[in-house]
Amino acid sequence: MLSTESAATVRATIPVVADALDTITARFYDTMLGERPELLDGLFNRGNQSSGEQRRALAGSIAAFAALLLDHPDERPDALLSRIAHKHVSLGVTEDQYVIVHRYLFDAIAHTLGDAATPDVVRAWDEVYWLMAGSLIALEARVYASRGHSGGEVWRSWRVADRRQETSDTASLTLEPEDDAPLPDFEPGQYVSVQLLMPDGVRQARQYSLTGGDGKRRRITVKRLNAGDTPAGEVSTLLHDTVVPGDTLTVSTPAGDVTLAEGDHPVVLVSAGIGCTPMLAMLNRLAEQDSARTVLALHADRSPEDHAHREETAALVDALSDASARNWYETGGDGDGEGDRGLMDISTVDLPENADVYLCGPLPFMRNVRAQMIDAGVPARRIRYEVFGPDLWLGAN
Repeated sequence: MLSTESAATVRATIPVVADALDTITARFYDTMLGERPELLDGLFNRGNQSSGEQRRALAGSIAAFAALLLDHPDERPDALLSRIAHKHVSLGVTEDQYVIVHRYLFDAIAHTLGDAATPDVVRAWDEVYWLMAGSLIALEARVYASRGHSGGEVWRSWRVADRRQETSDTASLTLEPEDDAPLPDFEPGQYVSVQLLMPDGVRQARQYSLTGGDGKRRRITVKRLNAGDTPAGEVSTLLHDTVVPGDTLTVSTPAGDVTLAEGDHPVVLVSAGIGCTPMLAMLNRLAEQDSARTVLALHADRSPEDHAHREETAALVDALSDASARNWYETGGDGDGEGDRGLMDISTVDLPENADVYLCGPLPFMRNVRAQMIDAGVPARRIRYEVFGPDLWLGAN
C-alpha cells in the first residue's frame, strides 16, 4: 500500500507521468541496453525491442499498477502481475536485476520529466516501483520454489528426440532431458522458454507452449514467423529451419498462469493460428483423465492446410464423451466439411453455461472474441487469455 503522502503525489502526477511513459521507457531501454548489452544475451528479446512492443508493455504495466494502488489500495496485485512473474521465471530473472532496472528507469524519468521530477515526485514513484518490484520478486520466489529452483537456475539441456512437420511452416519437436534428474511437472497451458545461440553470437529466448508429454518426453510446436530483416522471427525461423533429431536445446522450467482449472465446469477453448498449442495441451489432459466435462473447441486459421494439429485436435475431441469442435477459415471451408469460411462468429455458437473460457491467438483476435463472449453473456472473470510476447493488453482489458 502506498503511503498517504506518496499516494497524493502519484495521483496528482499520474496524468503527466502516463503521458511521458512511452518516452521514459524508450530512453530506459536504449540507455540500459546500450550500457549493459550483456542483458540482451539470453534475457531481453531484441525483436520486442526493435518493434517497440516491450517498452509499450512496460509503460502499460507501470500505469496499471499505479492505478491499482490508487483505486484499490486494499487489493493484492498478484492477479495483475502474475503473468509478468511467470514470464520472468521462464527466463531466470533474479532479484538483483530489479536494482539494475531501477537505476536506469529512474535516470530516464529524471531526464524526461526535467524540472517536474522534484524530489517528492521521484520519491513517490520510487515507492510505486519498489512496491511493484517487491510484489514480482515475491511471486517469482513462490514459483521458483514450487519448481525447486532459485532465479537463474531454470535452464536445462534437452535433446530433440523427434521432429514432426505439422504444416509447411509449423513443426513439433519432442524433447528428452540429457540428464537423469526428475522432469518438472507442468500444467496444461504452460510454456517453456527455448534459448538459442544466434549466428551473431547473442543468445535469444522465446516461449513455446508444451503441447504434450509422457514419461521422459515433452513436446513443443514451433511456427516460423516471417519478419523480413527484423529480429522478431529469428528464433522461430532458426528452430524451424535447422533443428533436427539429435540436436540439443537449452530449455527452461515450465511457467505460465493460464492453465486448465480443475472441476466440472464446461470448458471453451478458443484459438487462432499457433494459439492452438495451449488448447491442445488442455485437450490432451482432459483425454488422459477421460473427462466427462462439456468441452467446446473453437479455432480460426488462414486455411485447413495452415491449421496445425488439426487432425490431432479432432481425434482428441472425438475421444471425449461430451466434446465438439468448430473451425473457421479465411479460405476454404463452407460446404467442404472442413469448417466455416470467414472470421469466427460467436453469435452462431451455442455456448455452454458457466463455462471457463480460454483464449490464445493474435491480440486483435482475442480482443474481438472476448467482446463477442461478453456480448453473449459470458462473465469477464471467466475469460482468460495467453500471449507470447509483451502483454499490451495488461490493465486495459
